[in-house]
Amino acid sequence: MSRALSLDLRTRVLKAVAEGMSHRQAGERFGVSAASVSRWRQRVKMQGDALPKALGGDRRSGRIEACKTLILAVLAETPDMTIEELRRALAARGHGFGFGTIQRFFRRHRITRKKRPDMRASRIVPIS
Repeated sequence: MSRALSLDLRTRVLKAVAEGMSHRQAGERFGVSAASVSRWRQRVKMQGDALPKALGGDRRSGRIEACKTLILAVLAETPDMTIEELRRALAARGHGFGFGTIQRFFRRHRITRKKRPDMRASRIVPIS
C-alpha cells in the first residue's frame, strides 16, 4: 500500500513556494509533482496545515449497510436462500450488489449461511 509523503517534506516544499519558487520549480527540486504542491497549498488554506488525509479503509460499504433492514427481511422470508439468490432478489428490488460485497456484509454482521444438520438429532448412541 502507498504511503503519504512526510509532513517534513511537505513543509519544506511549501516554505520554498512561500519564498517565491513556482510550484513546478519546487516540485522538481524536491522530487514531487507540481499538482501535489498545489494540493498541499490548498490544504493549508482550507485546514491550516498540510497533514495528509487518512489512506485506505472502507469507503463503499455504506451503500449495502443502508439496505440492512431489506436484506434481513428478504432472508427472513427465505432463510435457506443462497447468496446468489439474495443478489437476484435485491436486484429485483433495484439494489445491485456483488457477491463479495454480500459476503463481507454477512461477515460483518456474523450471518452464517452454512446448512448443517442438527447435531443432536444425528448423535450416535453406543449400543450397550
